[in-house]
Amino acid sequence: MLRYNRKLLTHHENISKQTALIKQQLRLLCTAKTNSTANEDNHYDFQKEWAQAKPFEEIPFDSPLSMLKKFMPGGRYANLDATKLMFAMKEDLGSITLLKGMLGKKSFVVTHNPQDFEMVLRNEGVWPIRPGLEVLAHYRSVVKKDFYQGTEGLLSTSGEKWGNFRSAVNPVMMQPKNVRLYMHKMSSVNRKFLNRIRTIRDPQTLEVPASFKEEMNRWTLESVSVVALDKQLGLLSENRNDPKARQIFDCLTDFFALGYEIEFKPSIWKYFATPSYKKLIKALDTMQEITSGYIQEAIDRLEAEKKAGVPEKPESEKSVLEKLLKIDPKIAKVMAIDMLMAGVDTTSTTFTALLLCLSKNPEKQAKLREEIMRVLPQKDSEFTEEAIKNMPYLRACIKESQRIYPLAVGNVRVAAKDVVLSGYRIPAGQQVFMVSASLNMDEKYYPRAKEFLPERWLRQEKGTSEEGSQALKPSSPFVFLPFGFGPRSCIGRRIVEMEIELGIARLIRNFQVEFNHPTENAFRSLQINVPNIPLTFKFIDIEN
Repeated sequence: MLRYNRKLLTHHENISKQTALIKQQLRLLCTAKTNSTANEDNHYDFQKEWAQAKPFEEIPFDSPLSMLKKFMPGGRYANLDATKLMFAMKEDLGSITLLKGMLGKKSFVVTHNPQDFEMVLRNEGVWPIRPGLEVLAHYRSVVKKDFYQGTEGLLSTSGEKWGNFRSAVNPVMMQPKNVRLYMHKMSSVNRKFLNRIRTIRDPQTLEVPASFKEEMNRWTLESVSVVALDKQLGLLSENRNDPKARQIFDCLTDFFALGYEIEFKPSIWKYFATPSYKKLIKALDTMQEITSGYIQEAIDRLEAEKKAGVPEKPESEKSVLEKLLKIDPKIAKVMAIDMLMAGVDTTSTTFTALLLCLSKNPEKQAKLREEIMRVLPQKDSEFTEEAIKNMPYLRACIKESQRIYPLAVGNVRVAAKDVVLSGYRIPAGQQVFMVSASLNMDEKYYPRAKEFLPERWLRQEKGTSEEGSQALKPSSPFVFLPFGFGPRSCIGRRIVEMEIELGIARLIRNFQVEFNHPTENAFRSLQINVPNIPLTFKFIDIEN
């Protein structure tokens, strides 16, 4: 193990002399060593558990032919989204199943047991392998090989390639002090978003149009662009008619919808370029072309400023792109593409979920507004770093809305070593789908599960009774992982959290939000969950 560690460190030093990168790699290696030691301590217990477990071959499964029939038109699974598909399979086969691989796809173990989640995630190793997004991986490593040149980002890579990229971008993306540097620029975008709401809502009903999702997408893309590129694209105001924005949104819709069809359902795209595959590749081409254009404009602007003798900006004013360009220009460009690509629908879904929960629970919205008014005494008060830290109820509301309306069905990993899941032997190298969406409304895991109770996420205060937040906590920390877990947790988490916190705080400080329509099937589950109903929210001005 020690010899392996030295080899890895030497390789890492050859890649980059950046001190921050070396420190990051050391942290990862220490984690691996700790896990290894723990496993050695439990070696004999594991061997006993493995010996007593049922064979892998006994995991309940449906034959590939039977599964194929169920996906055919008229079949049980034909028109189900990702979440409903997982629920149906659980009903048919139980809480742990084996989805046999077909048409070039590998088999998946599907588990709904949080004890299994913990077993897989605590043994995932230095470079966790997250399967999925095979088409994106193919696109970047084969179709656009000349463009990416082996630097393919975080979304579709694994192993050492993923680890080196993550180590390079972590110091810029994950440090809280770096993220907070963009707070006031995001706040400026939020003001434009509120002005847009006032412009488009009906003067009589105060409801926004059914197309409000596009306005949220414009807000999220505008917000992420100020972080990634240090530039407002003007999508909420002067550049509303820029066709490139609509193209990005349409391409993202195709990416998630077609990606679900190809990745989740039986598909022969690996052997034959199906219409869905061709359409998806076209969407990826368009997204890459537009985002690359935005990035090149930012690079040209920086070079022009340098030639003109403009003093270099302090670190507090530099974009993610500008900081990463000093480390590696290729990494900088690919990371910026990923941010613009992954930072729109994901944030819009989370924001929609929170608005729906608050609008259907006015007493919780009022409690949140009380907290926000202490931070923003006036409607147009500016955020301060200290004020942002003092909004625990806001963060609790966000967490609870993510439980009620999760962004994804669950997490996926490849078992790094032999493990026992739900009493069955799972060999190393097996893909495991950990479905947490089926647990969110289960009283076994969340007391009063069907209620929107942000209080369950607040810290238990001294002297308070068990009727408080502690009694509402989930039964296991592994049932709620909205940003993933461990080294492969969402690298944009801190940016997204700040974006949502600033956005909802400004909005709730200015408006009472209502949604006077049904919320059944509010989201449809593709590769991520996306809004599925007209978002005709009602925004009533707060008087003071």
